[in-house]
Amino acid sequence: MANTPSKLNELASRAGKWLGLSAVAPERHTAVVVADRFEQIAWRDTYEQSAGLRELAAELNERYDYTTDLLTDAFLAAYKVSPRLRERAEMDPSRLVNHRVVTSLVESVEFAELHRETAGDPYAAAMAVLAQAAALRPMLERSRGVREQAEHAKKARQDAEGAAHAVGAALQQAADEADEYGTVPAPAAEAVQLATEAVEAAEAAARQAARDAAQALAAAAPGIRAAARNAAAKAAEGARKEAALMRAWGVAPGELERKPFDQRARLAERLRTGRLAQWAELIGRFRQMASGERARKVENAAGELVGVTLGDDLTRVIPSELANLGLPELRAVFAARYAAGELMLYDSQGEQTTGQGAIIACVDTSHSMYEAGPGGVTREAWAKACALALLDQARHAKRDFVGILFSAADKIQVFRFPAGPPAGIAQVLGFAETFLGGGTSYQTPLTAAGDVLEEEFNDAASTRGDIVMITDDECGVTEEWMRGWNDAKHRLGFRVFGVAVGTPRAAEAGSVLDALCDNLRSIEDLTDVHAAADLFRVI
Repeated sequence: MANTPSKLNELASRAGKWLGLSAVAPERHTAVVVADRFEQIAWRDTYEQSAGLRELAAELNERYDYTTDLLTDAFLAAYKVSPRLRERAEMDPSRLVNHRVVTSLVESVEFAELHRETAGDPYAAAMAVLAQAAALRPMLERSRGVREQAEHAKKARQDAEGAAHAVGAALQQAADEADEYGTVPAPAAEAVQLATEAVEAAEAAARQAARDAAQALAAAAPGIRAAARNAAAKAAEGARKEAALMRAWGVAPGELERKPFDQRARLAERLRTGRLAQWAELIGRFRQMASGERARKVENAAGELVGVTLGDDLTRVIPSELANLGLPELRAVFAARYAAGELMLYDSQGEQTTGQGAIIACVDTSHSMYEAGPGGVTREAWAKACALALLDQARHAKRDFVGILFSAADKIQVFRFPAGPPAGIAQVLGFAETFLGGGTSYQTPLTAAGDVLEEEFNDAASTRGDIVMITDDECGVTEEWMRGWNDAKHRLGFRVFGVAVGTPRAAEAGSVLDALCDNLRSIEDLTDVHAAADLFRVI
């Protein structure tokens, strides 16, 4: 009889090395980006709110495997402030293509630019995913074969683990059937032998499948990297354009983040389409120009010193005059010269703001304002971009702003933006989009503007408001109305600035607009926002 312990030992010696495969396999992950519970909730909430994401996932899932996981990873990479990716060895073999795609995406230079716009913003991250869809489709199609090989490698590994389990079971059966001397019956010994040969073959097949999948993935990697860079570049461009669009319209990041996903998506779509889309660049340039002009103003300062003059402004008295106050016998002389306005003062020049009341923009929306000038910019676009920059001006000066849209005598619409609360984007867009059509009447909007300033004066004793009249037409006013207008100007102390857009004749000396305005200019090049720069230094 054979040495039974040794026979059992021989079986165990050959089969035992495969028993490790039958142990619990290390956890393999299907998600590339490491995310905590709150970040996963952010993805689920965004996915539920975004019809675009759901439609994209449904479309891709019909043709490719595990694409929802890929979209999740792309979102989390864009959303997380510091995205951390799992190592390749930690990934489920079927997700190795996803790992390669996301790694290529995150490591690209273009992604760094994209990430500046999307980090911490679930809406922006979702838009980035959607913007990458056009690049993802061909990438997934080209990597179809790689995915199939990765899936084959996964199946081969599962087969090897199953074969290892069979070895363990066969060896346990052999041990159970062994007699007290360790002798294993021939059938049980043969079962261990067959199971061992099967696991050896399965392991060899699994390793070969893994090598094949790795080679296929390596071959596809350059194409995946290029496609990922292209996807990131497109998404970054889209995010940059949308951020610039929101800034142009004065929508603060905080206001955007407070908006529900669907409202923000509708707002972005509204700004990207129609007339508003064409105005964004012009509005942005107007606001940038106005901001620069504000920076040039020095509030409540005398300006640049240019010499010495006479007057009674004690804040600009030269030192030699002040010295007279130190001599008792000259104090009476100082007082007499002060009373006569003959003190020697530093003379200066500079532009200072003088307005305290509301800033009112009267914008002509008659049919002729549709006319386009150089560069395709319409008169309406220039006028409303200027008016929105004046809204910013009022905000910075803590003054009320009133936008008055007018055309014919019976067509007028008034938009009020009080100094306290921030201007809501819905009201701003309502002002920008409204167009009345028809003819032109000066009296109607200016009367309304005067009524606003009269109301301010009665309620808060505010004076020195500023009215900016932007029009492209000429029309008359009655003498009676003109007398009342001049009386109101004298009583309320407001100024009137006139802007003739595309019609130099309306700004000629002796015109009605010239008689109405304290300051009048003509704008012919509608692409030039700096033609109105001085308005933002004196208003």
